[in-house]
Order: sequence, then structure tokens, then C-alpha cells
Amino acid sequence: MATDIRTELAKRILIIDGAMGTMIQRYKLEEADYRGERFKDWHTDVKGNNDLLSITKPEIITAIHKQYLDAGADIIETNTFSSTSIAQADYDMQSLAYELNVASVKCAKNAVEQSGKTAWVAGAIGPLNKTLSLSPDVNNPGFRAVSFDEVAEAYTEQIKGLVDGGADLLLIETIFDTLNAKAAIYAAKNYFRANNIPELPIMISGTITDASGRTLSGQTLEAFYISVMHANPLSIGLNCALGASEMRPHIEELSAIASCYVSAYPNAGLPNAFGEYDEQPHETAHIIEGWAKEGFLNIVGGCCGTTPDHIKHIAEEVKKYKARALPVLETSL
Repeated sequence: MATDIRTELAKRILIIDGAMGTMIQRYKLEEADYRGERFKDWHTDVKGNNDLLSITKPEIITAIHKQYLDAGADIIETNTFSSTSIAQADYDMQSLAYELNVASVKCAKNAVEQSGKTAWVAGAIGPLNKTLSLSPDVNNPGFRAVSFDEVAEAYTEQIKGLVDGGADLLLIETIFDTLNAKAAIYAAKNYFRANNIPELPIMISGTITDASGRTLSGQTLEAFYISVMHANPLSIGLNCALGASEMRPHIEELSAIASCYVSAYPNAGLPNAFGEYDEQPHETAHIIEGWAKEGFLNIVGGCCGTTPDHIKHIAEEVKKYKARALPVLETSL
């Protein structure tokens, strides 16, 4: 990347893109679309495996990225939320994990090239469908469906694909279990060290799941921040689970305690009874404008239910305000 992202972050609030799933739904794809020619005889159903579209329908994924770039996004996330061997096991596609990551970065890079603008590709590293801190068996609280080493190994393969594909950043996102996130951080640091290559900046984004202000594995926001700050991340933030209104107090708290940049990409409000998101672009943007005005933000965008229109409105509202200045914090306890 020609321009260092830190240079831009010092100047202005950067815009990250919106939801990928919401946009894919607009294409009303069927099983055959997901399969393409290569997987037409695959032995399990693959509809819903959105990451697979980076291989079978790359033109759709590239077009979605391009819409976000045209709407004002500076950072676009790769279509790799579930591109680990652990998550792909749902479709018996574990062997495709590395290839999915490389293909997804290529889609994003192509979109940046087509847009002709300066933008960064963030390799999206999702939280997994198995958790290290919680038991899936209510009768056996000590049971774990996966081990730390297995999670780290799966993330290492994903990170290798993202780096080989040419990602500019790594984004460990939608974290509901900090131990999973720690496995991803460990995998990243270990990968760069073992291969003697410069580290990519790491963005970390957690999820507050309810009104208690805690992650699903029970941490308060401050505890979550303290437990991942050793990664020396480019940014720390929150995404998903909450709409902008509900997320505001947590972003305010984070902006006061974080020594790095702060990111936020909330959902388009809370889902309705049908699981759909009704909050309009101007409504989301109006709430987020308040955050920018208060100086809480360095990076902002949207998660579930948001569209290029949401991102366009957010970008227009926040550009009037200065980015949050990095605080000088005492490092001793």
C-alpha cells in the first residue's frame, strides 16, 4: 500500500464498509449459483456459504466492494468471515480455506483497482462457530468443542491466505469470545515472526451482546480491551449486535480508555420481528454524526443491515469533524 494508513488516520476519520451478507441477499442467489461449474456435483448443500462466492461468483463480490468504495469507504473487508477450516466444515469444504482467502483478497483488490482510489483491504477474520471459553453442552460445563491449538492452526491457515493474497490489514472482528481472539492474535504474530515478514497492522473489533455491556464470554468492555492490548493493535472497536443508539455509551467508554485508534461499525438498528433491519441510512448517519462531533471516532462504518447508501450518508456526516486524537495514557497499573 503506497500510503500508510496511520498517516491518514492522523488526518481524518476513515470509513470502513458495510454489510456483505445484506448485499448478497439482493442478488437472490440459488444453490446452483453458489455451486458454479466447479462444485456442481458437491455432496452437500452449499447455499448460504457466502465466502464460496469469491470463487464461484467473484464478479458479484467485486461489484459489492466497488459499491462501497464508490459510497466513500476507505477500508473494505474481504469476504472471509467464515473462511477457516473450522467454519467451512459445515459444508465439508475445509480443504478450500486457504484458497477462499486468496480469492477473496483478489476480489477486493480488483474493486480498489477499478475504483481508482486509495483504499485499504482488511482481511476479515471472523469469530468461528466454535468457542474456547464456553461449553456447547449444558450438562458438561468443562467440555470444549475445540482446543486453542486447533483454533490457532485454523487461523494461521487463514492468515497465510490473506497475506499471500495481498491484504493490507488484518481485522479480527465480531469477537464474542476473547480466547478465540487471542488465538487469532497468537496465530498472526507467530506467522509473521516464523516467516520473517513485516507485521500487517491488526484491527480488533469486539461485540457487546446485550444491555449488560459485556461480551458473550462475560467480559466488560474495559476487561476486553485490557486483555487484547498486548497485540499493540492499530485500532480497537465494536461491531455488530447493537444499533448505533445502543452502541453509543460503549464507544464513548472505549474512546476514553484506548491508547490506539477507535473503530465502530454498528448494525442498522436492531432487527425487527422478521430479522430484518429497518433503520434508514439518514437515521444511522445522524446518530453517528453525534459520535464524531464528540470526538469518539477514528474509523466508522456499518455492520448487519447496512448498505452502500448507509455508508454514503455516514461518510458525508462525519467528514465535517476531526478524528479522535490519541490520548496520552499512563501505562503503569
